[in-house]
Amino acid sequence: MIRIGTIVGLVLALTACGRNASDAPDWTAGLQPEQVQSGFDFLTPETQALQQDAFANPGYLWVDRGQALFMSAPGNSPACATCHAEGLPGVAATYPKLDQQSGALVNLEGRINLCRTRHQGVEALPYESEDLLALTAYVAQQSQGIAQSVSIEGALEQHFENGRDYFFTRRGQLNLSCHQCHDQNWGAQLRGDTISQGHLNGFPAYRLEWQSLGSSHRRLRDCDTGVRAEPLPYGDQRYIEVELYLAARSAGIEMESPAVRR
Repeated sequence: MIRIGTIVGLVLALTACGRNASDAPDWTAGLQPEQVQSGFDFLTPETQALQQDAFANPGYLWVDRGQALFMSAPGNSPACATCHAEGLPGVAATYPKLDQQSGALVNLEGRINLCRTRHQGVEALPYESEDLLALTAYVAQQSQGIAQSVSIEGALEQHFENGRDYFFTRRGQLNLSCHQCHDQNWGAQLRGDTISQGHLNGFPAYRLEWQSLGSSHRRLRDCDTGVRAEPLPYGDQRYIEVELYLAARSAGIEMESPAVRR
C-alpha cells in the first residue's frame, strides 16, 4: 500500500522543483534529442512483451473491429476503403494538422469524423465511442514504426504555442503542470509507476488501469483529474492543441498504437 506521506512528499518535491526551475515555455524543456524516450521504455518487461505480441495485445481487438468498419459501407454510403483502397500508412504520424477546407485544427479522430460527414453522408461518431476508437486504432496501427512528424509552421504556430502554454501552466488543487512531471521528473516513481516523458505516440492505447482502449484525450483528462483540476470535454480544442505540442515535442519517436500502458 502506498503511504499518503509518500505521495504528499513527492508532490511537495515536484512543487519545489517548479519553484527552482524556470517555467518559461521552452518546448525542449531540458530534453536533448538523444534523451527523448517513448513511454514503452518505462514499462515493465512483462508489459513490453504484452504490447509487442500482436496476439496477446488487447488493443488489436479494436484494430480488427476498425478494419471491419473501414471495409464496410455505412448504409448506402461508400466504405472508407472505396477512397483509401491502399490503406492510410503513415497518415496518423502527421496529425494533428489543419483541415484545408475549414482551417480548423483537427486530430485523427476529427479527420475520421470529417470524412464521415462530408464524404459518406453519415453522422459523426461520438468521442470515445467504440466505433471511433476502433477506426482510429486501425488507422493509427498503419503508422506503426513510422516517426512522428507534424508541422508547426504558419497558422499552426499559434495552436502549437497554445498547447505548449497548457503544458506549462499549473492547475488544480495540487498546483502542478504537465512540465513538472514529464520534463523535470521523468523516471521518478509515483504510486508504484514510473513517470514517463508524457508522449502520446502509442495512442489510442490499451491501459491496464482502464482495462480498455482509450484515446489520448482520455489520458489527458486523467492527468488533469490527477492534479485535481476540472478536465476538459472530449474533443476540446485545447486538448487537440496539447496533442500538437506533444507530437512536436516527441518528433522522431516511432508510432506504437495500439500500445499498452499502465
